[in-house]
Amino acid sequence: MPIEVDVAILGGGPGGYTAAVKAAQAGLSVVVIEKDKLGGTCLHRGCIPSKSLLRSAEVYATIGEAASYGIQIAEGTASVDWGAVLKRKDHIVEQLHKGLQALMKQHKIEVVNGSGRIIGPSIFSPKSGAIAVELADGEAETIVPKNVVIATGSRPRKLEGLDYDGERIATSDEALAWTSRPSSILIVGGGVIGVEWASMLSDFGTKVTIVEAAERLLPTEDKDIGSEIAKALKKRGVTIHTGASIQAESCRMSEQGIEIQAATASGEAVALGAERMLVSVGRIGNVETLGLENTDVKAEKGFIKVNSQTLQTGESHIYAIGDCIGGVQLAHAAMHEAATAIEHLTGNKPSRAADRDVPRCIYSRPEAAAIGWTEENAKAEGFQVRTAKLPLRILGKALVYGESDGFAKVVADSATGDLLGVHLVGAHATELIAEASLAKLLDAIPWEIGRTIHPHPTLSEAMQETMLALEGSAGHA
Repeated sequence: MPIEVDVAILGGGPGGYTAAVKAAQAGLSVVVIEKDKLGGTCLHRGCIPSKSLLRSAEVYATIGEAASYGIQIAEGTASVDWGAVLKRKDHIVEQLHKGLQALMKQHKIEVVNGSGRIIGPSIFSPKSGAIAVELADGEAETIVPKNVVIATGSRPRKLEGLDYDGERIATSDEALAWTSRPSSILIVGGGVIGVEWASMLSDFGTKVTIVEAAERLLPTEDKDIGSEIAKALKKRGVTIHTGASIQAESCRMSEQGIEIQAATASGEAVALGAERMLVSVGRIGNVETLGLENTDVKAEKGFIKVNSQTLQTGESHIYAIGDCIGGVQLAHAAMHEAATAIEHLTGNKPSRAADRDVPRCIYSRPEAAAIGWTEENAKAEGFQVRTAKLPLRILGKALVYGESDGFAKVVADSATGDLLGVHLVGAHATELIAEASLAKLLDAIPWEIGRTIHPHPTLSEAMQETMLALEGSAGHA
């Protein structure tokens, strides 16, 4: 007999399990269909494991700078145990995975382990949306829901012409399973993933080279963020080639690893080599095997098309959220979209944040975070832009912490006084950006944030001081 439920969710990542919990809390019966493990890419191949590695790298780098804090460590006594680094990562992932399994049981959410495919009108349902599930044990199951939420996530985009083996040439998915640390690496792509891997591996002692096709690192962020992160990486010995594209047909394997050429915008050829190559050139939605052809759900350029406010697809009872719809491909964006979809599904009027108002975080060393308009984009949109930018070195806590590189920057509309964007680089920037996110939700203006009492000495004073600097009243500027 088919399983009849109120909501069937395809995918058990952050968007999928959040939608499941929200629906269950609303009193609906829910089934989650997941072909791998609950938690999806974020928990098993992305956010959590990569941040565990970054934290280990940060600790190792701090030990190397211990003398500047007055702590003497005998030279050569600190070393990296890569196996232990991976074991710590795996332990964190497993702990969170068990927590998710318990969460599903707590809310009486049934989890079906298998691959789901949407079928058209049939004996099970007069409309498309029933789901045929190929179970992990080879058996089959049919689920007949009143509503469907597609949350199948994404996978790394690959460059054509390269022979990916997961070891010499890999995406971030495979690199997280490397059992040894490379002595040198060529990272293709200077976006968020590329920068985080460059930061982590350089802190561990790997010789890192980045090739980015755009004219600067982190090209979708404010240019000041890209410049500051590039400066920090170069200081640690990272080689950066911007405005350059690798030539896949020139790739050769040697005893030393990978040999390949890159072409600059001027046509100059640059010979590059490393033990391994990591390709991080974006992600593409997992939409090909979902049976969309049996429905009026449309996909374009690898992503499902949705109503931007309700997240409904071409069929009103089928929703799509998270990476598979493109836009901001972040776990917390998927969680927000999950809440939006379930609110609409249950008859409420959701309010979905614009993509630019989803906090964007980069967990390199130093960290970076942003929300809202970049200065360049705000000007291009016709705003009368006013900015203020203060270095973190003016803050006592930044000096005490030993990480005074970075800045806080605010972009405002001089005509209305509205807050347009906040851009941070520095220690704990990914934590500090939450205040700016709250400000955007409450439509606070810079003056109001500046008037909010911030404790001293803290890194959060960067927000207060920069907002006050717009009015020429910062206490440290």
